[in-house]
Amino acid sequence: MSPTDAPMEDDSYRTISAPAEGCYTEKRSRFISYAVPVRTAGEVKDRLDSFRRQYCDARHICWAYMLGAERTVFRANDDGEPSSTAGKPILGQINSCKLTDILIVVVRYFGGIELGTGGLTAAYRTAAAAAIAAARIEVRTVDERIVIGFEYPHLNGVMRTVKDMQPKILSQTFGMDCEMTFCIRRNKASELIRRLLAIESVFLK
Repeated sequence: MSPTDAPMEDDSYRTISAPAEGCYTEKRSRFISYAVPVRTAGEVKDRLDSFRRQYCDARHICWAYMLGAERTVFRANDDGEPSSTAGKPILGQINSCKLTDILIVVVRYFGGIELGTGGLTAAYRTAAAAAIAAARIEVRTVDERIVIGFEYPHLNGVMRTVKDMQPKILSQTFGMDCEMTFCIRRNKASELIRRLLAIESVFLK
């Protein structure tokens, strides 16, 4: 089963691991597509600025992005193409693959023949799909960060819980007073907190 077909849990999401490129030609118009992993709107802006510099001679540079594990931050842009013929079908491909933290850019070089709104929609959709098809899709977990403090004599109890639940240890400081920082997937976080707080002297920071 591929990552695209695998059932999703409420603390996981799909994204791409590295940039990928596709291309589609229709009636001499060339559509060059890119799928790029991004995490913030600032990254999106930087990437778009870079594409505009690289393809300053292109007729249109259309795009769409989706951000966040909850897939609630998104935007699409037609860049001068007829309304909803470019950005919307690009975003539609992101949605159909249930992807996030992704920017798809489609650069169009006009071939001299008008495609019509239906033709444009199909071309941008196909170009976006080509970039996604070339990308490696992976499933990532939504993780939570937990910081605890405790007295040193209770270190063994803490480490037994850590061994059982296997959170990632981000940092640790041992002295008379100890501090540890963990990262664990969201659906296991409450159980880890419950077990840690059951140990004498442990508290959340």
